[in-house]
Amino acid sequence: MATSRGGGQDDDHPSILHSGDGDGGGGDAGDGDGPRQVWVPGPVIVGAGPSGLATAACLKARGVPSLVLEKDACVAALWRHRTYERLRLHLPRCFCELPLAPFPPGTPAYPTRNQFIAYLDAYARAFGIEPRLGARVRSAAYDATIGFWRVTVDVDGEAAATEFVSRWLVVATGENAEPAWPEGVEGMDSYRGAVMHTSSYKKGHEFRGKKVLVVGCGNSGMEVSLDLCNNGARPSMVVRDKLHVLPRRYLGISTFGLSVFLLRWLPIKQVDCLLLFFTRLILGDTEKYGLPRPMIGPLQIKNSTGKTPVLDIGALRKIKDGEIKVVPAINRFTENGVEFIDGHIEVFDAVIFATGYKSNVSSWLKEEELFSQVDGFPRKPFPHSWRGRNNLYAAGFTKRGLVGTSYDAIRIAEDIANQWTEVFASTTAAHRNSDQDA
Repeated sequence: MATSRGGGQDDDHPSILHSGDGDGGGGDAGDGDGPRQVWVPGPVIVGAGPSGLATAACLKARGVPSLVLEKDACVAALWRHRTYERLRLHLPRCFCELPLAPFPPGTPAYPTRNQFIAYLDAYARAFGIEPRLGARVRSAAYDATIGFWRVTVDVDGEAAATEFVSRWLVVATGENAEPAWPEGVEGMDSYRGAVMHTSSYKKGHEFRGKKVLVVGCGNSGMEVSLDLCNNGARPSMVVRDKLHVLPRRYLGISTFGLSVFLLRWLPIKQVDCLLLFFTRLILGDTEKYGLPRPMIGPLQIKNSTGKTPVLDIGALRKIKDGEIKVVPAINRFTENGVEFIDGHIEVFDAVIFATGYKSNVSSWLKEEELFSQVDGFPRKPFPHSWRGRNNLYAAGFTKRGLVGTSYDAIRIAEDIANQWTEVFASTTAAHRNSDQDA
């Protein structure tokens, strides 16, 4: 197996691995029965969302080329195809910028979905990141005999699979790779109304005049319910668990920004107490509207479980006014609606599952030390979740949004760049000694 020679022109691009006499001529490796093998001098990055783009950009800034693989036909496919039109970033733009590139001047404090997509497109162009699109990873496994990762990929339009071979593998498919659907709910197959996940929801106008059940009360559930209400639908929202609802701003100051500032000076429990005190003054008692709060504060829950508090942008007012109805957990589906755990039955024209997303890493990565096979997340807690053994890295699995993505990308690029420099230095020295011997 050849080793990387550093920054040479020919080393910036993947090249075919060859069998036989090793003369560098064209052709596929092996006997033709297996996948075509391609050696990648730099790291292979799986995923062209914000995490993959940020990691590739940080690597390029340090002089390290990479190969980004993306199963969809575009970068940022989740944001482009699986988000609703009214979506805005929940946090101020200063907390959502990727490394090395701020948002353009004039961007509002809370960028829209389209503005964030435009930012990601511009980010990829600025750093010359050109992912291999339509490349779905079938499997990735470390080959200890050669010390490299083998990443087998099915590429759109190609009959045979391709196996990319690299010293480094960066998993950047993220926390939201696939929609998460509830399991074991009785009668779902018998329900005759429309059923969708929020990943397919775009705008509420198609539900005008209809009764819609939104299953889930996180940020997505709240915002979809609000959008339905604003488009003339009659939404009901399932609230199964206790949750924290916070205003997005306190007297014009971002809730998240205020939290970050206070945590510099106060313990997390005291910050939670302050947040909940001001929340009570601004929003009132949410429990009397069917939204009971947990005993543990919002930041403590976020820190221990990754569960984000709801940042209210208007849904709570609709709940208070009765325009969004809060209902308990589902017991079972009927042909025309739902029976709830309190026994009452309602008819609904449609059901929208705002039940979040999940990682798909365990379905293709053949590794069980860094990533859990149960949920596809790193076993190590933040801030140590970005690196595993054998040059395996995880980008964007911190449960801390784009701030965590930037943290991972910077550290991964630094670690790989240090190794890249060492390989370049040792290989250059070997070539120099070889020339002297000749």
